Amino acid sequence: MWSLNSYFNMQALIYYISLPFLYLVSYLPFPVLYGVSNFFCFIMRDVLGYRKAVILENLKNSFPEKSEKEIKKIAQQFYTHLCDLFLETFKTLTISEKEMLERCSFEPSAVEVFDKLYKQNTNFIIVMGHFGNWEWGGNSYTLLRKNQLFVIYHPLQNKYFNNLIIDMRCRFGSKLIKMQDTFRDMVNNKNTLNATAFIADQTPQPKGAFWTTFLNQDTPVFIGTEKIAKKLGYPIVYASVNKVKRGFYQIHAEILLEDPINTKDGEISTLHTKRLEQDILRQPETWLWSHRRWKHKRPQNVQN
Repeated sequence: MWSLNSYFNMQALIYYISLPFLYLVSYLPFPVLYGVSNFFCFIMRDVLGYRKAVILENLKNSFPEKSEKEIKKIAQQFYTHLCDLFLETFKTLTISEKEMLERCSFEPSAVEVFDKLYKQNTNFIIVMGHFGNWEWGGNSYTLLRKNQLFVIYHPLQNKYFNNLIIDMRCRFGSKLIKMQDTFRDMVNNKNTLNATAFIADQTPQPKGAFWTTFLNQDTPVFIGTEKIAKKLGYPIVYASVNKVKRGFYQIHAEILLEDPINTKDGEISTLHTKRLEQDILRQPETWLWSHRRWKHKRPQNVQN
């Protein structure tokens, strides 16, 4: 009989078999790394067809005005970006601080935004999407900015890979908060000058979500970011990590709201969702189209 102990032994086996390969990948020079990425892209896209139906359906529903040829082109570009993103994430295991900052820099206006909030001696919330390379964005922020960065995360089922991801994300000084502990930990951290980053485009359960139109589709949005911002009164910064060219990104940041306390219900969720939509329309291939973002339908009794 399959026991819990066997399950954890299998998790450990998969992890320890994978670990040398992941470190080998992380030490590859970038030109070689992207050669490996091209090979993985061929396997995922042309051999396995990884989530091909999901990706194409998401793109067609999001861009009804685009031709089939345009949709296929975006899908092809997305597969390349996805493979790059996967390998770039594990490159974090060994990348130097200097190269990290060269590869993921800040727009001058983003520096001004974060410096302004630091000088005001205020904690704030950063809201982002699965756009560009959000993992590298957190690393560069921690290396250059003065506020302590906390990142909300959802633990992986495999505890060994989960610990590896934690080590990578915290390597340059970021700290993590489990999703279920978000409000409690943010209250506990309020006396430490900090920024807390939310990836706000994941798929919540339909009940209790805020519903809006996003990329031409009825879409549920997590309201946790909005609720916490209103309770704590923290300013909200929208940030995106834009792809400049292969292997190079630039962080954009803008203040969405300086005082969220008296906003109407749904106002904050609408603001950051619409802002993310603008970025996706501008650079669609760098958003996470393989995610089943629209798997839920709006309940009939919900009218946001």
